[in-house]
Amino acid sequence: MSTLARPLVRLIEAFEKLPGIGPKSAQRLTFYLLHVPQVEIEKFAEALINLKKNTVECSTCFNVSETNPCSICEDTSRDQSVICVVEQPIDILSLERTGKYRGVYHVLHGALNPLANVGPDEIRIAQLLTRLKNTGIKEIILATNLSMEGESTAMYIQKQISNRNTVKISRIAHGLPMGADLEYADEMTLSQALEGRREY
Repeated sequence: MSTLARPLVRLIEAFEKLPGIGPKSAQRLTFYLLHVPQVEIEKFAEALINLKKNTVECSTCFNVSETNPCSICEDTSRDQSVICVVEQPIDILSLERTGKYRGVYHVLHGALNPLANVGPDEIRIAQLLTRLKNTGIKEIILATNLSMEGESTAMYIQKQISNRNTVKISRIAHGLPMGADLEYADEMTLSQALEGRREY
């Protein structure tokens, strides 16, 4: 690595910090960008700079958006009485692609993971419980990933809600294999998971 020009080394090291990018992929991406026209590089850099500058977190559902509240929370045609709880904003994209869900969302920004020191206070569970004080909520769909962390998060939320509320609680089920992430599921599988949800 020491024989490479410093700008190349710095970019390779920056890419290596991204999830799923190992040393070889980081090198490949860096050398690919080296041959891209300067104007395209500048557009890419501008998109990166504006990623955080031009986005906000919705104060209602905690989705990432350009506006607060986000377009889903503001959409009066959506069923505000049904909240689908997901781990990450990217899960909303996956569910929206199905075209089957017309309720609103709540993004936790993670899942319970004691080994990584992620407890209930590190994700948006308290904010969900606050939303439930709205008496118009009829159903909570727990659409956390079907991993160990996702399951334990769903169970924890179910217990918290059951202790203070009579709202119906359901869990996505049919169609998603154990250990699957919503992000990687196709539209048909997600549609089946929503339609086949079971009461928790």
